[in-house]
Amino acid sequence: MSDDLPNCPECNSEYTYLDGTIYICPTCAHEWMPSEANSSDEKVVRDANGNILQSGDSVTVIKDLKVKGSSLVVKVGTKVKNIRLVDGDHDIDCRIDGIGAMQLKSEFVKKA
Repeated sequence: MSDDLPNCPECNSEYTYLDGTIYICPTCAHEWMPSEANSSDEKVVRDANGNILQSGDSVTVIKDLKVKGSSLVVKVGTKVKNIRLVDGDHDIDCRIDGIGAMQLKSEFVKKA
């Protein structure tokens, strides 16, 4: 398409187009204002439902998660308080009662 249009901030598709006053991505159907195109320099972490997570939030685990190197399992419905967001593949750093400190992926939690 056109070289002067930004890639989609959600899926990084290059096939965006301008429709009136908003950009639209035909790949993921994301819509955004041109003023929002370069306003966010930091990474936005979202839960499984698409809610934005922040450090200090409480989340609930939505899937049984095996703890690597152990026979422990984090069960569905386990509530995790006071999360901390970090960079990397596992973007949530937390402490779970009965298990201890660990890192979780945001796709396996929902905001409580």
